Order: sequence, then structure tokens, then C-alpha cells
Amino acid sequence: MENTSFQFEKRSLDILKKALYEMEAGFENLPETCEQFDYDKIEEAMMALARRMRDNYPYFHPLYAGQMLKPPHPASRIAYMLSLWVNPNNHALDGGKASSRMEKEAVAKIAEMFGWAEHLGHLTGGGTMANLEALWISGRLHPGKKIIASEQAHYTHGRISEVLGIDFQAVPCNAQAEMDMKALRAILEQGNVGTVVATMGTTATGSVDPLPEILKLQEEFGFRIHADAAYGGYFTLAGNLGSSARAALDHLVRVDSIVIDPHKHGLQPYGCGCVIFRDPSVGRFYKHDSPYTYFTSSDIHLGEISLECSRPGAAAAALWAVQQVLPYDRDGEFARNISKCRAAAVELYEKIRESGRFLTIFPPELDITVWAPKGKKASEISALSERIFGKAEEKNLYLAIFRYPSKLLKDIWVDVEFDEPYVTCLRSCLMKPEHDEWIDRIWRIIEEIQV
Repeated sequence: MENTSFQFEKRSLDILKKALYEMEAGFENLPETCEQFDYDKIEEAMMALARRMRDNYPYFHPLYAGQMLKPPHPASRIAYMLSLWVNPNNHALDGGKASSRMEKEAVAKIAEMFGWAEHLGHLTGGGTMANLEALWISGRLHPGKKIIASEQAHYTHGRISEVLGIDFQAVPCNAQAEMDMKALRAILEQGNVGTVVATMGTTATGSVDPLPEILKLQEEFGFRIHADAAYGGYFTLAGNLGSSARAALDHLVRVDSIVIDPHKHGLQPYGCGCVIFRDPSVGRFYKHDSPYTYFTSSDIHLGEISLECSRPGAAAAALWAVQQVLPYDRDGEFARNISKCRAAAVELYEKIRESGRFLTIFPPELDITVWAPKGKKASEISALSERIFGKAEEKNLYLAIFRYPSKLLKDIWVDVEFDEPYVTCLRSCLMKPEHDEWIDRIWRIIEEIQV
């Protein structure tokens, strides 16, 4: 008897086949050709691959609430696969004629989301490369001056600064894991700061740095502001943020550069990052020539405004396609789904807070919730967190764990003895809009766990 149950969406395969024939019709004037392959060997390899790929966590399922892994939209999968029959390279227009135009259009939609009519930007292999380009421009504009970011900013900022040969300094955080403004001012008063990185959604807790206050300090000290919105950028469309996060995201229009990862909340496959600059004239720092590209058009080639050379046009096609299906309208489906993610995190937080079994830290600003089982000592809490993490997986609930600095918890968990510098906590990234409907089921599993 055929098994009719399913987990994976498959209807898009029929659309892919129709779209492939439609694309092929555009090349019907060419002499017929057909590549020869050993399809029996291909099928054998694919079946072996399918069996190997079973050895994964179910990232696509609502019971996966651990790391920042969100399934691509069907339109994104179709577009990415469809483009691979041509395999465009968006380094130059002669390698990615159509997909380069799509990249420019897609990046413009991202810039519009932040209120930028003028911009310079492009897609990258991910947030790390996008941040590298932004900080490289910062170093060119403020040579010899250091870059600073919060202690809870992504670790790549320190690493990137080292690669670029730029001094880096971490700014202490407050109890909400946000950049501490008093500490920032103290560093600024010492001088020689060229760029402040404002994190719009930390990887660990989803905390959003207080951008309005950073902008006030910019007026006084004259530094450049780079917003690392790799995770939280799309929440600018959410309709249910708290006042602090709302104010920070609304002020992104005033920063100098922004990084966002469409492969996080933008429904794209890995890797798809994006860097945009408010001032298009920074393109002068990228200026170079190539003797064997850039000759088919007088329009700007994306390779002329990026550090990366070969880049997949498939990524641009996939992002462009999803934007056609789900535009970045503040009252549209895409925005509503982003709001559902935060609603799920807030609901889970409230259940945890009211249970009496767990310690909370602060309400989620985006869609990440961090908490821990009650205990008398930091070491005890860490051990219990590890056990809950393991037992949850046994029940097909996939959480994450995070080592939280004890110094940020001392004023929150006043009855805990901090016998270790870090406390292992439980962490949930509720990135799927379906999580809003699955919270009761997720919570029942958590309640059933006894340690």
C-alpha cells in the first residue's frame, strides 16, 4: 500500500518542469544539441545522497526550534533550480545578463524596505562577506580609526577587523544584552573611533541595539554607523514589535550601511547575504578593471561594486522570485508572517515565565527566546539545561543551548549563586510562521520533561 503521508512540499516540482520548458523556448533558434549522461548512475548517486541526507535534524519542521534555520519558500527553490540549467554568474553582465538585472531589482526592494531611494548594494555569499565589505568601506573612509561593536555582536566583526588590519574594541552590554550607552560614550570620549556597529538582532538573544541613542552620539562624535541587520532586518516589516525595537528599526534609514541576510528571514537558500550603502559614491573604492569582462554593456557590472568575483545568479533569481510572490508590503503576507514569528516567541516566553519551573531573562525583542530551569547555582542550572536539551530531542523537539555571561544575569537572577562565568541556557529561534500555531504543542513537550 502506498504511503500517502508527507513532510516535504512537492507540488513545486510540477511548476519547475513547466517553467523549464518555458525557459527553453527562449533558445529555440539555436541548433539542437543534447548532452549525454548516464542517468542510471545519476539515479544511483541521488538515492545514496537521499539516504545520507536523512542524517539531518528536521530543520523544515515546526518542532525544530533551535538554530537560525528557515526553509526556503517553494518559489525560491524553483527559481534557484530553474536558473541552474543556465548557471549564470553575476560577476559581469556577460555572465549573468538576466540575473544581474534581477539582482539589482531585488536589492533595490531591500533598500526601499529601509526607506532608501538611492543606494549602492549587491548580494553576497552570506552575512560575513557582507559585513566584511561594509567594514572595508569604513576602513577606507576612516583610515587608522578603530571599529567598535557590542560584546554580544556577532564574533565575525572582531575577526573581520583583524583580517582588514583595523583595530577593534568590544563594548560592554546591559542586562538586555544590548550595547551599553554609558560604556559606548566612555570609549568614544577616548577618541579614534571610526565606525560603530549597531546590531539589529543579536545571534544569541535577538537583542536590538538602541539605534536612536547611537545616532545622537554620532552627532556629537562624528563616527560612521554600520547596522548589522543580518538577522533582524526583516523585522522592520513586523507590526507587533515593542517600542524599543520598533524605534531602532525605524531609524535604519539614517545609518551609513546595512547588512541583511535573505537566507535567514528572507526565505532564501544558503548562501544569500546583502550589503547596501546609503551613499552610492562609496563605489569609487571598488573601482577596478578587468581585461576579459565588463565589455558587453556600459551599464554597471555587479563585479565592479563587490569584492567577490564569481557569484551565483541563481541566488538573485531566487530572491527576485520570492519578492514577486511575497512583496515587502507592511500589510502583506510576508510582513504578517514575520509578525507571527515574534508572536510565537512572546507566547512561549509568557508560558515559561508563568510556569514557575524556569528562569527568564527578558521578553523577546524579535523571535528568539532564552530561558533556563531554576537552580541554586549557575553550575546546577547549566547541568539541568543540558539535560532538558537532550530529553527534548528524544521527544522530537529540537532546541538550542547558549552560554550566557554570568555578569549579565546577576541583576536579574538575584537568588542564584554564580559559581561559573557562564550559564548554559536554553534557546529557541521561532523563525517559522507556523510556530505561532505550534506553541501549545511545543510547550506540552517541555512540560512533560522531567529532570
